[in-house]
Amino acid sequence: MRTTYMAKPGAVERKWYIIDAEGKTVGRLATEVASILRGKHKPEFTPHIDTGDFVIIINAEKVVFTGKKLQNKIYYRHSLYPGGLKQTTAGQMLATKPERVLTYAIKGMLPHNSLGAKQLTKLRVYAGTEHGHAAQNPIPWESK
Repeated sequence: MRTTYMAKPGAVERKWYIIDAEGKTVGRLATEVASILRGKHKPEFTPHIDTGDFVIIINAEKVVFTGKKLQNKIYYRHSLYPGGLKQTTAGQMLATKPERVLTYAIKGMLPHNSLGAKQLTKLRVYAGTEHGHAAQNPIPWESK
């Protein structure tokens, strides 16, 4: 009888990928990155083990939204005080903190548990082209 392969947490080999976000749509880029962070592109993918790779995203300020999302999409946060609801449009967020736009989109596509939180720590997002991960020798990711 054949058994199903289960990846061991210590035996996972992780790579570093770099993705240029210039001119790419936020949601389509986020789904691809979430898949890499989870490890779904690997044949040894195991849902309950972190088998994903590290991802560096550059040029986050140059992502695009389709339709009227720059004006109509709203990000909410709350200060936990009465009347402390704050809201920011996607256009304002992209102008001030473009890294957060992609981080929030990718975070929503990962599992909402401790495994998803661990997978999100392997994501690095930079607004410009400069990043401090040259020592990891990141491989450019080719979109499929």
